[in-house]
Amino acid sequence: MVRGVHRPTVATIDLGAIKENIQQIRRQIQPHKKLLAVVKADGYGHGAVPVANAAKEAGVDGFCVAILDEALELRESGFTEDFLLVMGLTEVRDVALMADQNISVTVSSLDWLEDALPLLALRKTNRPLRIHLAVDTGMGRIGLRTKEEIQRFEAFCSEQEELHFEGIFTHFATADGEDNDQVERQYAMFKEIVQGLKERPEIVHLANSAMTLWHEDFETDAVRIGIAMYGYNPSDQTLQVPYPLKPAFTLRTELSYVKQMRAGDTISYGARYRAYEGEWLATLPIGYADGLRRDLGGQTFLVEGHRCPVRGVICMDQCMISLPHAFPIGTKVTILGEDHGEVNSPSAMAVEIGTIGYEILCGISQRVPRVYIDSRNDES
Repeated sequence: MVRGVHRPTVATIDLGAIKENIQQIRRQIQPHKKLLAVVKADGYGHGAVPVANAAKEAGVDGFCVAILDEALELRESGFTEDFLLVMGLTEVRDVALMADQNISVTVSSLDWLEDALPLLALRKTNRPLRIHLAVDTGMGRIGLRTKEEIQRFEAFCSEQEELHFEGIFTHFATADGEDNDQVERQYAMFKEIVQGLKERPEIVHLANSAMTLWHEDFETDAVRIGIAMYGYNPSDQTLQVPYPLKPAFTLRTELSYVKQMRAGDTISYGARYRAYEGEWLATLPIGYADGLRRDLGGQTFLVEGHRCPVRGVICMDQCMISLPHAFPIGTKVTILGEDHGEVNSPSAMAVEIGTIGYEILCGISQRVPRVYIDSRNDES
């Protein structure tokens, strides 16, 4: 997708905030735990490679992604020796490539391993395939579920020189909620499964951002930090974060057109909004093709500290807001971020439309250019 560099709609990513969040989290966790930066989905919309560079500078121990292509992007961008785990399922046809690239791979069935074994003969190095076994303790997504299955899996790995059983992990369904019963059940099940192994793998891990923030006492060799690294609350507004995090993503545009309306004038598709007499309306050069979802029509954007409501439905490339008075064309508009002490957070915006902050951030399309700053360097 082409990036819109000839219009004033821009996402600014503060890499200094990401570094600060990583170091804040590092201070809170037990010293022996590895900190893995989750940079899947193009770094939650922030840009995987710039974020990974900042995270490495901040001292992370490795990276997690969701698909193989994301791992290869990091390898091709200079992360040649870093620990790198693909947490989603991969195609068995790519096992030689993954072994050669020293990429750790999530495996969820013994059948997959059996199919992979002959294909490892195609690899160009003598590196084994580094395996992390997914265990389904209650997420219901991927993973083996019984001790018997997992013991057979372990036995098979131990018989093959081409396989290295490096890690085992699970994922929690309710770690960002107020009810801990499900968390406790999943933890007990995972702990029992790990204790049933003949040999403990090098990396036993279970902690995403929510587990790290609110259940740090649970035993794990590594924490997988995603949304918290970017400065946002994994639970949106259900739980309060136990220590401050600094948001890294700001989305701004400018007023492209300003006009005064007469009573009854209609705005946008469907003519659903009718202006009041003398209302000042502004057009913004951003729409749902940029990730500004149509159901965000009830939100307010910030213009010099004023909360300005969206009027009418959001169009593909533009939208309209109501102003308290006339502003010059070119006046800055903050869609996500802080302006004159007012804040628009993806969490608050998401709660209003029945989704989560993750989706708001990941949804900002590649048509919106990303500009990178480091507030820590700027302040020094």
